[in-house]
Amino acid sequence: MSTYSPLPVSFSHGRGAELFSSEGQSFLDGLSGIAVTNLGHAHPRVTAAITEQAAKLLHCSNIYRIDLQEQVGEELTRRAAMERVFFSNSGAEANEAAIKLARLHAHHRGIGRPQIVALEGAFHGRTLAALSATGNSKIQAGFGPMVEGFLRAPRNDLDALRQLAQRHSDIAALMLEPVQGESGIHPLDLDYLSAAAALCKKQGWLLIFDEVQSGNGRTGSYFYYQQTDVKPDIVSTAKALGNGVPIGACLARGEAAQTFAPGHHGSTYGGNPLACAAAGAVLESLATEQLQERAQPLGQRIVGSFQQALQHQDAVQEYRRAGLMIGIELKQDCGALVALALEAGLLINVTAARTIRLLPPLVMTDEQGRQLGETLASVVDHWLTQNQTMAGTA
Repeated sequence: MSTYSPLPVSFSHGRGAELFSSEGQSFLDGLSGIAVTNLGHAHPRVTAAITEQAAKLLHCSNIYRIDLQEQVGEELTRRAAMERVFFSNSGAEANEAAIKLARLHAHHRGIGRPQIVALEGAFHGRTLAALSATGNSKIQAGFGPMVEGFLRAPRNDLDALRQLAQRHSDIAALMLEPVQGESGIHPLDLDYLSAAAALCKKQGWLLIFDEVQSGNGRTGSYFYYQQTDVKPDIVSTAKALGNGVPIGACLARGEAAQTFAPGHHGSTYGGNPLACAAAGAVLESLATEQLQERAQPLGQRIVGSFQQALQHQDAVQEYRRAGLMIGIELKQDCGALVALALEAGLLINVTAARTIRLLPPLVMTDEQGRQLGETLASVVDHWLTQNQTMAGTA
């Protein structure tokens, strides 16, 4: 079905921060499959883990105990300072689990029609409930009616949350991305996160953090909230957890961790042996290779190289960054840069019309980081010059 508009390239293999086309051309990966291959391509530990597991057992169903799932679950909850975890296959499914968990928790408290507050600009997935929580009317268009039970608030607006609290007695949870990705890389203000967490505690709301894109080492800690004084009740993750093997997780603590009982939720493939072998290798690699410590300095190098190479152009509206989640918002729409960067051997993304989004792998070298910044600046410079020439001719 025509759900994608793929660029004119196909990759045959990858190595670290590089991908190679079927024709043998090398590309520097500044996107990581949209924040998925945090450990780069063909990481030895991940490759060995899934190869070994594939020769043993791929799947057996959650009807039975799965030792690998239990091991990964224990390690993941320890890293997150959470108590229990439900394994799914994707971030959208992890968010669906979080939504169901919040609703069931509210029903147990006697709230018959619970509502969840989500933020403008949010992206929580494309399944129907996750899409309903998403703050983007463009991707919701044509799929109505949306699932009811969601309220909307502007990001970083505490007064809006307080007003919702005054008007609605049936709110069950506040759901947010501490770093919004799809809307153009917007880390939420730390003061806002702290105050919102305090409001949730006062009102008896669950606090849900969607760290599908920001988790697994990408921002400099395992989860972004570990750089704040805020601890959510529920956190969802996926993407880089399997470094390309589909796996997601919904983690919870406190009352939320005790809410689900057998029969309340499930997944045929969720947490199967192959996916958990990959996730176990990712967790081990992040712990032993100190990769998440690379996020901040590498992000600074990339942005610094770009700024220095493009300092003669007045083109950038704002730089926004959380580790290796990098948003460079230009003063004009710039979707054309994706194809132009591809021609220059660089993989990037443009989101929210005018924001260049960079999500490079944690294994990218300093030299590759410099190359990424400078090559991108060269592409932007050439594009701007062409536009200026055309405008002058017209």
